Amino acid sequence: MTPIVGAVPEAIYWVLVLLLAAGCLGVIGLAHWRQRPRWITAAAVILGLDVALLALPSPVVPLGVLITLGVFSLAIAILGGGIATAYILKLSTRGLVRPGLFGGIIVTEPNRNRQGLAPNSPASQHEVLRGGRTIGYLERFAVAATLMAGFPEAIAIIVAIKGVGRFTELEAPEARERFIIGTFASLIWASCSAALFYFSLS
Repeated sequence: MTPIVGAVPEAIYWVLVLLLAAGCLGVIGLAHWRQRPRWITAAAVILGLDVALLALPSPVVPLGVLITLGVFSLAIAILGGGIATAYILKLSTRGLVRPGLFGGIIVTEPNRNRQGLAPNSPASQHEVLRGGRTIGYLERFAVAATLMAGFPEAIAIIVAIKGVGRFTELEAPEARERFIIGTFASLIWASCSAALFYFSLS
């Protein structure tokens, strides 16, 4: 008999774990619906409590609970990570970066000719890091799924693919800053979400 089961009946323990996961996903849904990015902090607290509860010595997970936790983990990673990343980026840039029409940001760069900078030419504005939201969904799904499958080495491949794909867009300081902060925030959130499934197995 594990310490947790000795204090809390097994059925109640797993119900509490699932309620916390559902509550986290519910807060994420409300944050999406009400357009309140800061509510993601409440979801992060609930997720942390659930992961901490699962990290304690716990009973063998029933198959149905395991499957449900797997679905919750992926949903929290994919949906919650988008809000968390956007909120952290907003805090880090203090709202000074202008968003683009296609999920990127608008940067200002001087015009260039074949020899380099074009003298006395006006700066041009264009959007970089396009499709960031869609890429973020796919990135968090891939990270959470590989961690849940017990293959964390794949994260290096995921980050490498993303870096190669964005390499030519990282000349502007704003783009580099957003890429680094956004990637770390997304990876951390996806990893914490996958921990729900991982700790339920251990």
